[in-house]
Amino acid sequence: MKRFALTFAALLACSAASAQETTSLELEDCRIRAGQGFPGIKARCGVLVRPEDPSNPDGPTVELRVAVVEALSLEPEPDPFLPIAGGPGQSTIEFYASYATAFEAVRRTRDIVLMDQRGTGESALLHCDIDEDIIEGQYSREQTIEVTGDCLASLPHDPRFFTTSVAVQDLEALRQALGVPQVNLYGISYGSRVAQHFLRRYPASTRTVVLDGVAAPQVALGPGVAIEAQNALDAVFDRCAESADCSERFPTIRRDFDTLRAALDDSPVTVSLPHPTRGTREELEFGSDEVAGALRLLSYSPQTVALMPLLIDEAVNGNFQPLAAQFTMIADTMSDAMAIGMHNAVVCTEDSPYFENEAITVDDLEATYIGPLQLDALEAICSIWPKGVLDEEFKTPVATDAPVLLLSGEADPITPPAYADLAAVDMTNALHVTGRLQGHGQAIVGCMPDIIGDFVAAASVTELDTSCFDRVFAMPFFLDFSGPSP
Repeated sequence: MKRFALTFAALLACSAASAQETTSLELEDCRIRAGQGFPGIKARCGVLVRPEDPSNPDGPTVELRVAVVEALSLEPEPDPFLPIAGGPGQSTIEFYASYATAFEAVRRTRDIVLMDQRGTGESALLHCDIDEDIIEGQYSREQTIEVTGDCLASLPHDPRFFTTSVAVQDLEALRQALGVPQVNLYGISYGSRVAQHFLRRYPASTRTVVLDGVAAPQVALGPGVAIEAQNALDAVFDRCAESADCSERFPTIRRDFDTLRAALDDSPVTVSLPHPTRGTREELEFGSDEVAGALRLLSYSPQTVALMPLLIDEAVNGNFQPLAAQFTMIADTMSDAMAIGMHNAVVCTEDSPYFENEAITVDDLEATYIGPLQLDALEAICSIWPKGVLDEEFKTPVATDAPVLLLSGEADPITPPAYADLAAVDMTNALHVTGRLQGHGQAIVGCMPDIIGDFVAAASVTELDTSCFDRVFAMPFFLDFSGPSP
């Protein structure tokens, strides 16, 4: 039986050895998980040792956690499948454990190889024990700078070496350690940026690429967040107005939302509720900023979008608990998944220096329900965060004839379909598929797992049949807490 356990060369099982040493991998049985509520997935685990600074191979090292989920076939194809998580700051291993059904078609014939990107999960984690609200603009500029400085001082590694440009070198080292000629990449959200740059730097190592929720290299993520979030919210209100059931139940939902924000601007409310996951009684101060944060997060998925008119209506009528509970649950999930130090290392190197290139004014941001708060927070954070390694041509679209499948959600509030079109401008062998009324991340939607499986198997978009994806639909709006109308 041909397995990677026999071919790894530079992977060490929890060793403190130098990055230059090589040994056969002693993979150990393990189970990978995505947290409470998710079953463990059987895998084989090891550690890849890499120099912290790739230009100084004799310097300090970092240990990167690797997990191999073996193919169902006893004789898997020689080119494995490598998912890359988003964020930036999410563990790829945890992401896969929560998203595994999206890749079951690929797993029939290929091993799934997972590596927590440096700075995430169990790979030299760069995280600070601070509230994720700092990124959402819930702190003053002075508080943001102070907390960010404390975060920097507490980090165990130099954040300058935790950028995408370094991460792709780690992935190439992993490929070499695996002893495989090529890999198939899947990148979601920020992970799509990593996948594109790997393709740019290591074209001969790349067989196929799937980009899901595409972050175009030309776009500095930050200024456009509020704009795209507003577009997504407007689309929700428009869809409600076009629905006979929703418009009858919530005839003034757009105006009601504006009224709610204005009221909370003047007088935030204190909401007492049992924590949705811990069960403990919590008190949350809920103002217009918290409402904005809640709706932005709810906009990512059609399942939570379906709740939005009802949650807004309940809040307008004085019942804030349902909206606050949804916000608390989603925010806690994202906070647990996000390594804020690694997030800052990426954004402050790859996005913040290019904010001024985006044709977005303060007035444009003020016209959105989020406003400039998040952008102001990122600018404050990055004013003191050290800039890291950035390769040449990093901000230009990738010119390639490699097979690339780009996936977008029509209602994606962070990486709209237009971003995928920008990314694909110099891709000569690419196909862009858009999910009707879908949100952020398409791999798990409808028949897309089979489409991805067919694409990777054929390494071609020429005859790829995506017609089944035309039939996906968004969940109808909830009219009450019993659900949509029959």
